[in-house]
Amino acid sequence: EEVPSPIFDNNDYFCGKETFPVYESVFTEEGETIRKIAVETEKPPQIEIHVWTIRKGILRHFYVEKVSKREFEELPYFKQITRTTPSQWKIFSEGEAQISQMCESRVCRTELEDLVKVLYLEKSEKGHC
Repeated sequence: EEVPSPIFDNNDYFCGKETFPVYESVFTEEGETIRKIAVETEKPPQIEIHVWTIRKGILRHFYVEKVSKREFEELPYFKQITRTTPSQWKIFSEGEAQISQMCESRVCRTELEDLVKVLYLEKSEKGHC
């Protein structure tokens, strides 16, 4: 069932901080789940795609690729899921490095889900920035 996605504007700011669009793509092939989290950066203008290959809940393979915005627009399956700040993206990237080592030998489904939640910004009350 399609859930209407919120409309994001490119110049969105969160409490005065610049935000970047975050995209996700999840598909399954041959018993593996390929989950991709992508962020669009302005400097340099590119898309950074974090690719996780998960088999039976265990993170089997993890890598990062960078593509141009034009190349990214041609990729299928990506949906914008949120916007995030540079500092939240840094937390995500650092957590991802820790999880990739920790999850080579055990099931880490919840850790990966929790890591993605880091990217979502909590709307603050006006004046509480």
